[in-house]
Amino acid sequence: MSHQASPPAPLPEGEGRKSGLLLPPLALYVHIPWCVRKCPYCDFNSHAAGAELPEEAYVDALLADLAADLPAAHGRELVSIFFGGGTPSLFSARAFERLLDGIGRHLSFARDIEITLEANPGTFEQEKFADYRRLGINRLSIGVQSFQNAQLQALGRIHDAGEAIRAAGMARRAGFDNFNLDLMHGLPGQDLAGALADLRQAIALEPTHLSWYQLTLEPNTLFWSQPPEIPEDDLLWDIQEAGQTLLAAEGFVQYETSAYARNGRRARHNLNYWTFGDFLGIGAGAHAKLSDPHGRIRRTWKTRQPRDYLAPERRFQAGERLLEADELPFEFMMNALRLTEGVPAGLFGERTGLPLAGIAAPCAAARAAGLLENDPQRLRPTARGQLFLNDLLQYFLP
Repeated sequence: MSHQASPPAPLPEGEGRKSGLLLPPLALYVHIPWCVRKCPYCDFNSHAAGAELPEEAYVDALLADLAADLPAAHGRELVSIFFGGGTPSLFSARAFERLLDGIGRHLSFARDIEITLEANPGTFEQEKFADYRRLGINRLSIGVQSFQNAQLQALGRIHDAGEAIRAAGMARRAGFDNFNLDLMHGLPGQDLAGALADLRQAIALEPTHLSWYQLTLEPNTLFWSQPPEIPEDDLLWDIQEAGQTLLAAEGFVQYETSAYARNGRRARHNLNYWTFGDFLGIGAGAHAKLSDPHGRIRRTWKTRQPRDYLAPERRFQAGERLLEADELPFEFMMNALRLTEGVPAGLFGERTGLPLAGIAAPCAAARAAGLLENDPQRLRPTARGQLFLNDLLQYFLP
């Protein structure tokens, strides 16, 4: 998993693009769609697992899916891999060994590659997680959501508060010195004290990263059709402000809309998304964003239903769309402006192939509205722009 790849390929001049660009870094997202039980707030492509998981068949399909996508890598090494779901930790260490070996035969891994596995506390087994670590998985993202049993029940989680706390200890004993805790706020019946108690408990477990985000009611979920009573807007603002103050005091730096990290522990896979890097996506319903040597950028998506993805007559890719030049400013900003520090202004041209002058007018308007910092060297939201990100992004719509 330490083979070296050739350097990124230069982009020849393409229609509407500048020449002399480099293909962006390349990551890999792997979707494992099964979970023990579908949560009522979840709008991800996840499905309740049956009595037996088709591990072997699914790994075979994933590797065939990756093989079909290899031309889009253009010789690049992988800077990160993210196993998401669903609940990837339902799969055995043996399945991940086959999968990582297969990926490594197809693509080179960067020496410092970040390999993240999503896991839920109800699926933690000490020996299995030690095996994950020995395979080279070096980061966990643990879906805690809350440390209050009543809240966990309302969210349909399969674990209780004690299991959530034990999961962090098990991760450390398994050798993971880098792990994220997923935590929600704005939960049904939650008050300010309860939200801060959750945060304090999370901090006490000494994660290197926290994803702390507000519960939203998404279409096509049980909560959308049967909405619970969630806190009023004024209380949500109070929770957000108090929580951010607490996290900052405890040394967690907010670097993205809902991401907080210890020094040097930002999620590199997610940073690649937010800086408009490229990523392959394999697995049922997985999405990808890919640049080619002609300066074109396209998004692809895979067959969504696991049974169709595993069918003998399968076609993994369900669709693709070439991004037009007038869409790229919004596509780029939708990611980059999630970062509290923004990005260097020159990155816009590097990742889109478009001249920075082409977005001078919307940038000027956003700065006049107090939503974008008046800094010619960076594309960075103001504090107000972070709070009203959707308003800021409107300036970059085609």
